[in-house]
Amino acid sequence: MSSNMNSRSLVCAPCNCAQMALADTIIAYQPDVDKHAGVLAYELVQGNLVQWNSFMDKSIPDPPTAVLLHGILGSRKNWGSFAKRLAQEFPMWQFLLVDLRCHGDSASTKKRGPHTVAATALDVLKLLVQLRLTPRVLVGHSFGGKVALSMVEQAAKPLARPVRVWVLDATPGKVRAGGDGEDHPAELIEFLRRMPTQVSSKQEVVDVLVKEQFSMDVARWVATNLRRSSPLGQQPSSSFSWTFDLNGISEMYKSYEDTNLW
Repeated sequence: MSSNMNSRSLVCAPCNCAQMALADTIIAYQPDVDKHAGVLAYELVQGNLVQWNSFMDKSIPDPPTAVLLHGILGSRKNWGSFAKRLAQEFPMWQFLLVDLRCHGDSASTKKRGPHTVAATALDVLKLLVQLRLTPRVLVGHSFGGKVALSMVEQAAKPLARPVRVWVLDATPGKVRAGGDGEDHPAELIEFLRRMPTQVSSKQEVVDVLVKEQFSMDVARWVATNLRRSSPLGQQPSSSFSWTFDLNGISEMYKSYEDTNLW
């Protein structure tokens, strides 16, 4: 579903991480930017007609920006191929892909609880302030859909233009548990929390999840959140560990179930 909403401007108090993000002017010249701004890890995918010099010269209009938000247990990489296709179709646009708190590369930045939909939305608003971006479109999948709606709800005053919000595969209201034959995210999260923090292979995780009656598609998708435990430059480890913070994600999903943004 989509809706045009009178969003509000993205204003928060300045902080050191904002200054760090804005000082890194290399971002203005690269078509694909993969950075960590202190608040959240993000990637900027730009069409080939984008001239993004707004850090240097605010007299140049910002290119239209869409923010893409992943679902629970996902990461910004879920949107990667889709964003590149959009950038080819809309070469004047840029697409901001974000790792939400407790997910992907943002999991290494510890956030204060409670880990809620509203707190997650505020993280993204702060990132937009640091990057000096006013998005025209917010697209959120599942959990990310409610994050997008919460961003609109929390912003401080009306924007000069409306923001179009696309909520994919989610309802704005309270969430009921899946029916028979469906994967239950809460059960999946709790099962993952009981697993060892390190495993010998991705296939081991897939096999265990399928044995527990989770679908093969979900099992393979979850396994994409595993990476080798050893740091780069050292002897490769034979074990894998999770890229996300499962305790924080458990809180986030409970908030997703209970949050009503109709």
